[in-house]
Amino acid sequence: MNCSATVVKAIAAHFTPERLAAYPNVDGVAAFVHTTGCGMSSPSPHFDLLRRTLGGYAHHPNLAAALIVGLGCERNQVAGLLDSQGLASKLNVRSLVMQEAGGTRASIAAGIALVEELLPAANAVERQPVGASHLKIGLECGGSDGFSGISANPALGVAMDILVRHGGTAILSETPEIHGVEHMLTRRAVTPEVGQKLLERIAWWKDYTRGHNGQFNGVVGPGNQAGGLANIIEKSLGSAMKGGSTPLQAVYEYAEPIDKAGFVFMDSPGYDPVAVTGQIASGANIICFTTGRGSMLGSKPVPTIKLASNTPMFRRLEDDMDVNCGVMLDGEADLAEMGRRIFDHILQTASGAPTKSEQLGVGGEEFVPWHLGIVS
Repeated sequence: MNCSATVVKAIAAHFTPERLAAYPNVDGVAAFVHTTGCGMSSPSPHFDLLRRTLGGYAHHPNLAAALIVGLGCERNQVAGLLDSQGLASKLNVRSLVMQEAGGTRASIAAGIALVEELLPAANAVERQPVGASHLKIGLECGGSDGFSGISANPALGVAMDILVRHGGTAILSETPEIHGVEHMLTRRAVTPEVGQKLLERIAWWKDYTRGHNGQFNGVVGPGNQAGGLANIIEKSLGSAMKGGSTPLQAVYEYAEPIDKAGFVFMDSPGYDPVAVTGQIASGANIICFTTGRGSMLGSKPVPTIKLASNTPMFRRLEDDMDVNCGVMLDGEADLAEMGRRIFDHILQTASGAPTKSEQLGVGGEEFVPWHLGIVS
C-alpha cells in the first residue's frame, strides 16, 4: 500500500549493480509502489482489482521472486492479499509488515535481508530456447497521429496474426479506444457469449463516463488533435487494427489472468501506464507500443517495444523508438514485410536484446493500477 512505498523504494535502491555483481542472471531489484491500498471501500470491485493487479505481478514469470511490504493497519492486509492471490505457499514470495518489524529503518534492513535470501535462487534461473507460443504481447498505443492507423497499427496487427499462428497470445485493451468500432471485434468473436461480454464492458463504460469530457465520450487529447485525429472514432479505427484479423477468443476484466491463447481483449482505460499495468498483471511478457507523436513509456518487468508511425518522429526521437514503421509511408516496405520485421524484433527482444526503454532505465514509475473507487 502507499504507506510502505518509501520502504519498498529504499530496499530496491540498496541493490546497486555493484551489489548484484555476484548474481549475473539477475537484471535488478525493482520497486512497484502505488498510491492506494487504504482509504478505499472493501470489499469492492476496486479492492478486488488492486489485489488482482498485485497478485498478477507477484506471479509474473519475468519476476524471479517477490517481497510484499505493508504497513500493518491498511485495508489491503498483507495476509489477506497473500491468501486471496494464492501467494501464501509460494517459495519465492516473502512478506514484511512494518508495524511488526519495528518501523521504517528496521523494515528497510529486514527487507534487504529477505531479498538477499531470494537472490541465489533467482540467479539460478537461466535462459533456454522455447517456442513463440510462450509469448503474450500487450498491445498499446499512445500519442497517436493520423499515420498510426496507416502504418504502425496495421503492421503490428500483421505481426500479431503471425504470433497467433505460432500459438502465442495478443492482448488488445484500451476500451475507450475501440468505442464506435466495437463491431469490428464482436463479429470476430468465437461465440456469441464472447461478443456479448465485450458489449457489456462498453455499456459499463458508458455509465462510468456519463457526464464527463473523457476520451470515451469523443474528446481526444491535444497531442492526438495536433497529430490529425479529430475524434475518438478516427482514433478507434486505427487502434483496433493492432489486434490483427484472427478470431476473438476471450474478453477479460482488468488484470484477470489470461488463460486462452490467440487474440483476446482485456478491459482497461486508454491511459497508457494504467492499461499496460493491467496487461502485465494479466500475464503479458512483452508490450508493443505504437506511437505517432512519440512516447517515452517503459514497463518493468516487461520490455516495451515502441513502434514509430512516421520517419520524421522516429529520427527525432531515435533514442526512444525501437522500430520505424514510417518506412511503409516512405515506400520502403509494404504491410506484410513490416509485420514480419516487427515479429522478428519481438523474437529478438524475447531472446534478450534490450529495448530502448531498458537501455535508458525507463519503467520504474509506470506501475499504475487502475483507481476505480471512492477515497474515504
